[in-house]
Amino acid sequence: MNTKKHHLLAIPYYLWIILFVIAPILLLLYRSFLNIAGEFTFDNYIHYFTNRNYLVMTASSFLYAFLVTLVTLVIAYPMAYFLTKTKRKDLWLLLIILPTWINLLLKIYAFIGILSQTGPINSFLTNLGFESQQLLFTNIAFLLVAAYIELPFMLLPIFNSIDEIPHSLIEASTDLGSSEWVTVRRVVMPLSMRGVRSGVQAVFIPSLSLFMLTRLIGGNRVITLGTAVEQHFLVTQNWGMGATIGVVLMVSMVLVMFLTRSRNDQGGASND
Repeated sequence: MNTKKHHLLAIPYYLWIILFVIAPILLLLYRSFLNIAGEFTFDNYIHYFTNRNYLVMTASSFLYAFLVTLVTLVIAYPMAYFLTKTKRKDLWLLLIILPTWINLLLKIYAFIGILSQTGPINSFLTNLGFESQQLLFTNIAFLLVAAYIELPFMLLPIFNSIDEIPHSLIEASTDLGSSEWVTVRRVVMPLSMRGVRSGVQAVFIPSLSLFMLTRLIGGNRVITLGTAVEQHFLVTQNWGMGATIGVVLMVSMVLVMFLTRSRNDQGGASND
C-alpha cells in the first residue's frame, strides 16, 4: 500500500522526467536521422565520422575538456585538502560557492574587461615598462576562464570526500612515522578518489560542449563540438547535423560517466 502511495506521489516527477528528459532525447535522436529536406537518412552520421573537420573538432573538444579538467584538479585538490585543515571551513566554502550564484555571462564579460588591451593586467604591465600583450582571444585565456568557472564543481566533491575521512586514520599514519606528504599520498589520496571521480565528471562533461566561452573568450579560435551545434542550429539551419553532433556528445558523456564510475572504493564514505 505504501509503495502504491509513493508511486502516486511521484507522478509529477515521472511526468517531469518524461517531458523534459526522455522526450527531448528521443526528439534529438529522431532529428539526427533527418536531412535539411526532412527526409530520413544516415548521411548525417556517415558525414560526421568520415569528415576530417568533424573528427578534428571532436579531438579538439576532448583535448580542451581534458586540459580544463586537469587544471581545475591541480588547483582544487590541494585547495580542498588545506580547507579541511582550516577552522572556518563554512566561511571559505561560502566564498568559493558565491561566484556560482553570479550569471555566467556577467562573469565572462568581467574577464573580457580584465584581459582586454585596456584592462588592469595590461595596464600593470605597461606601468612596469612592458608592451601591452594580447591576452584575450587566446587558448590560455579560454583555459583560464573555463577553469575558474568550473573550479567549484571540482573542489566541492573533493573537499567532502577528504573531510569525511576518519581522523583516526590520519593519526594512525602519523603515529607510524609517516610524514604529512606520505600520509597524503598513501592515505588521503586513495580514500578521496570518489570525490575526484565526481569532480572529473562534473567538470569534464560540461567542458565537452562549451560554446559561449569559445566565442566570447576564445574569439572562435577554440572550436569545439558545442560551437558546431550552435552553428548548425542557429546559422546553417542544418538541424539534422546539429542533432547528430548532439547525440555524439550525449554518447561521449555517458562513456565518460561509465569510465569514471565508482569502483567500490571507500573514498571517505565509511568510518569503519
